[in-house]
Amino acid sequence: MQISAAASPALFHRSAIADSVVYAAIAISAAILWWLCLHHAAHLPFWAPWDFSFAEYLSFWLVAWWYVRGLALTPAAERPHLFRRLSFFLGLGIIYAVLQTQFEYLAEHQFFYNRAQHVVMHHVGPLLIALAWPGATLARGMPQTLRRIVTRRFVLVPVHVLQQPVLAPILFSGTFFFWLIPSVHFHAMIDPHLYALMNWTMVVEGILFWCLVLDPRPSPPARASFGARAALSMVVMFPQIVGGAMIAFNPHDLYTFYDLCGRIYPAWGAHYDQTIGGLIMWIPPAMMSVIALLIVLTMLRKAEEKLAAEMPDDGRPVIDASQWTGMR
Repeated sequence: MQISAAASPALFHRSAIADSVVYAAIAISAAILWWLCLHHAAHLPFWAPWDFSFAEYLSFWLVAWWYVRGLALTPAAERPHLFRRLSFFLGLGIIYAVLQTQFEYLAEHQFFYNRAQHVVMHHVGPLLIALAWPGATLARGMPQTLRRIVTRRFVLVPVHVLQQPVLAPILFSGTFFFWLIPSVHFHAMIDPHLYALMNWTMVVEGILFWCLVLDPRPSPPARASFGARAALSMVVMFPQIVGGAMIAFNPHDLYTFYDLCGRIYPAWGAHYDQTIGGLIMWIPPAMMSVIALLIVLTMLRKAEEKLAAEMPDDGRPVIDASQWTGMR
């Protein structure tokens, strides 16, 4: 639908008003929740934050708004499929649920809840966000200044390095297990700054890896071929199985922090808690790898079908000069 030049200023004005209202609502709600968590944390419902974080709260709600705004600014024919939109909001929502609700209290006082939190932050939520492939929609919705910043070289080069197909699975698995080194885990759980860093690395590294694997485009422009991406989805499964089994079947109490802080279920004991935590690290991440593999194979099939549709009857590929001239 075309918008006349006369209507454009009015549309721009309404969009600016909507932005101001939403940003104000996010800021006010953040201030209210911060005050309530500071003074009345014990009286808040389960869905309210346990340990309020401005950085986490603002990040989630601003990203959600930019995605909604980006959808509104995207022509109807170019909008992502409903499944992808639902996948984005579900992925964002479950990460928020384990970080900015009372679930975080459980994760700080029971090892298996902590493992469930990290599996959601590192595997399930990022995989759903990557499956949505929201980059273009978010770019349309975010402020122009921020859009220019995230497309600058000093941002793109580190992302390019972190998504190198050889380095990416090492960082993905290494980040997950680094925070499980008993001494590191203990310090991260008692130091608020280390704890926040641990959570941020889980989410960011998870999104970077799964966006590499679930890139719906062929290579190039994708960073890796479909075969390489299928291999990546499987490679990261084996460290999860081995690491989860080592923790689940270890007879010693590796994570003494939870005894010191007080477990939610003290009758279970350290070993039982650790066993359940190891199984959570073992089974759901392995399932995520299998799901990712199936998605990559589906993308490969669709790419081959598209290529076959572009082949003429004599078997020669269609050569479209506009692909390199830019003229259509």
